[in-house]
Order: sequence, then C-alpha cells, then structure tokens
Amino acid sequence: MPSSAPLPQFDEVLDAAARIAPHARVTPVLRADALDAAAGASLVFKAEGLQHGGAFKFRGACNAVACLSAAEAANGVVTHSSGNHGAALGLAARLHSVTCHVVVPEGATAAKLALVAEQGAVLHRCAPTMAAREEHCARIQAATGATLVHPYADPRVIAGQGTATLELLAAAPGLDVLVVPVGGGGLAAGAALALSGRSPGTALVLAEPAGAADTARALRDGRREPGPAPDTVCDGLRADLGEPNFRILQALGAEVLTVDDADTLAAMRLLVARLKLLVEPSSAVALAAVLAHPARFAGRRVGIVLTGGNVDPAALPWAAA
Repeated sequence: MPSSAPLPQFDEVLDAAARIAPHARVTPVLRADALDAAAGASLVFKAEGLQHGGAFKFRGACNAVACLSAAEAANGVVTHSSGNHGAALGLAARLHSVTCHVVVPEGATAAKLALVAEQGAVLHRCAPTMAAREEHCARIQAATGATLVHPYADPRVIAGQGTATLELLAAAPGLDVLVVPVGGGGLAAGAALALSGRSPGTALVLAEPAGAADTARALRDGRREPGPAPDTVCDGLRADLGEPNFRILQALGAEVLTVDDADTLAAMRLLVARLKLLVEPSSAVALAAVLAHPARFAGRRVGIVLTGGNVDPAALPWAAA
C-alpha cells in the first residue's frame, strides 16, 4: 500500500462487520477473579483463539475475500504467511469458492502449516525472509492473476481485524484501556480505528516482544527503520510493522509496552491455569504486558485481545523444563 494511499476509516470497520457476520464467530469474552487480583485491575479477555481457524486472522481474510469482484475471485488470491493468516485466507477462500495460494517460509510451525493445508490452499515454500516471501508472491501473481491479500497491510484486512474490538466494546463497554499484541500491525491498526469511532476515550496499548520491538522504535522515533532480526518465541509477532499500520497507530496515539519472552511464557501458563484457555505466546504477550507494568493498569478496566490458540500440544514452550 503506497504511503500516499488513503487509509481505512472507522466506517470501513462497520462495513466489514456486516460483511463477515454470516461467516465469523462472535467469540466469547472471559474473565477470572484470580487474574484481576494478579493484575490489580479488572480484566476482560476476548478469546479470538476460538474464532474459525483458531485466530482473529479469519476476520480480515474473510472481509478481503468478500470484497473481491467476480473477475478477481475467478483468478484467486495469494498471500504469504507463517501460518495463521494463511489458514484464515484458505478458509475464507474455500467458503467463497476461490482458489488460494499461500507462500510459507521454511521453519514455520508444523501445526500452523497443517491448518493451512487442511483448508485446501496451495502451499508454496520459500526461504525464511520477507524478501523471499514477497518475491514468491509476485511470481504467483504474474502467473495466475491472483489478487494479493497482504497479511496485515491490506486495508480490507485492517478493517476486518477491527471487528474484534467492536465486539469486545459491545460486550464490555466502558474500558479504560485496550491491550492487543502487535507484529505487522493489522490487528493493532484495526483496533485503533474501532476505538476512534466507538470509544475514543479508551487508550490503546500495544504489547510487543522485547526481541522484536520495531513498533516501539517506530512510534518513539516517528519513522519505520530496519532493525535487528527478530528474536522471540512469539512467532506470530516477528513481522515488521506495516506502513499503513504505522500511519494509523501514529495518528491515533497508540502506546507500546515491550515484554520479555520469559514473562510471556509465564502469562501463557497463567491463562491455562486460570482461564483454562491455551493460547499462543503471541497472544499471551498482551497479558504479560499488563502484569509486567502494574502501575500503568492499576485500578483500571482493561480489555485484552487473546489473538490465537494454534499451539502444537506436543511442543509447548515449557515442556522441556
């Protein structure tokens, strides 16, 4: 998306909500007294791991596919993904009888790749770099005429991801703060748009792994710059912040808190123990941010989006211990 392109607006989040309503689940909002006590705050959790495909990603993918013209749908869609977005786009495409190509990097989580394959998407493997992903997507586009549905920088995807926040605000009005994980920024930017139109007094806090803190640097410095290679257990948050996502988050005043992986894994275990909900590290980072910065959230009503639950039970990150 060029830097001069118009950004999605709140009305597009509303349109996306209507568009995906026949297909997306309204995921539950959960709470636990023990987690409130641990945080010193009133916490409500949006359980997006119970969405179709096991992650919030279905929202944006479904909206993007539903927006295709008949001619575009005939040529199919293509994306690159380490797992959740690819599975979501594959499912959305299958529901609309559209061919889907997914470029996957070597080393991607086996459980997530299995979900992509189950949706009937055509898998294309590439080297584990963003340049390789984008180059492979471009080749598929040239060969098939498929429409690119970017995992987080596509305005249709951003608008669709914002519907999770709309649902949370409807179920739990009066939030002081909303905390969401941030990687490429699709969910974060969608949340910012939803808050701007529905609850502008709610602060947006982004939880980011300390080993992949490009969003924190970008919002601090006022520009996106290449940084060191990501080093985090949060595999879903290793992408660089997208350009339109950065502009939305900067304009709407998002704040970033960085979190160590050890704190994220501790939060992941706590969610299993207290909510009986298995989530990915890339989800648990949001609770970890709240617990690691108690003064920021003390006494407040806090919404937390738990983004996905596609964890391989045989490879739980604390199993070796």
